[in-house]
Amino acid sequence: MNSLIIKNLQKTYGNGVKAIEGISLEIGNGMFGLLGPNGAGKSSLMRTIVGLQSADSGEIFFNDVNVLERPDFIKKQLGFLPQDFGVYPKVSAYDLLNHLAVLKGVSDSKERKEQVLSLLEKVNLFSQRKKEVHTFSGGMRQRFGVAQTLLGNPKIIIVDEPTAGLDPEERNRFNSLLSEIGEDRIVILSTHLVEDVRNLCSKMAIMDGGKVLLLGNPTDLIQSLEAKIWRKQIQKEELTHYKSEYSVISSQFTAGKMNIHVFSEQQPADFLKVNPTLEDVYFTALNQKSFVL
Repeated sequence: MNSLIIKNLQKTYGNGVKAIEGISLEIGNGMFGLLGPNGAGKSSLMRTIVGLQSADSGEIFFNDVNVLERPDFIKKQLGFLPQDFGVYPKVSAYDLLNHLAVLKGVSDSKERKEQVLSLLEKVNLFSQRKKEVHTFSGGMRQRFGVAQTLLGNPKIIIVDEPTAGLDPEERNRFNSLLSEIGEDRIVILSTHLVEDVRNLCSKMAIMDGGKVLLLGNPTDLIQSLEAKIWRKQIQKEELTHYKSEYSVISSQFTAGKMNIHVFSEQQPADFLKVNPTLEDVYFTALNQKSFVL
């Protein structure tokens, strides 16, 4: 069993932005969802965990080793798929993966060949192994990215906004792949897409402004909002009024009409009860900073 323990982590950039503000988390094997809007501090936290930037204070322990003091310890056991995986050279999928395997320390040529071919099979790119990676579609590139993160059999994998820009079919294929690899290692999924976390993760945290606002199991968090989320259809021009009267957590158009969701311990007049979703948990956490289980 692997463990990642983060204690009171702080990071402020030179321009004064508090990217990480007192974050503490304990993460074990399985899929952990880190959910938050763009600019919430998710990528800053990921970069600090993997040793791409230093923290101002706090501690990060991976399997009982302080990786802020010994960053090489986690790097040897890490698979990292950043949001921007960069420009691919004009080489085949097999050759590029083989080269990356050498860099990851897989020195035995027979073992390396077996691992590369096995991973290309696992991510459903075996038939494309001779094609140049720069010609791949977005979804194929992301699956190739997963293959490179799995080289050397890492104990912790971090993926940052992995399904951004993928069509629904590619997203489903990619998410199935992620859930497969998360059984015997830590996989941290950093995203702003609530649906990906709901479908994949047994534990999650919601971040905003460099802080963790909420932490728990998605199902438990949804249940905690039972009989606290209410819906009403209003005119668009009434939204400002309702925001001043109620705790409006979200508003969206459905068939040309505006529907609002509000958070309230009691049923407001003329509102209908809603079966809460993870989207409601997410928007309640962002709009009601005091919301706790």
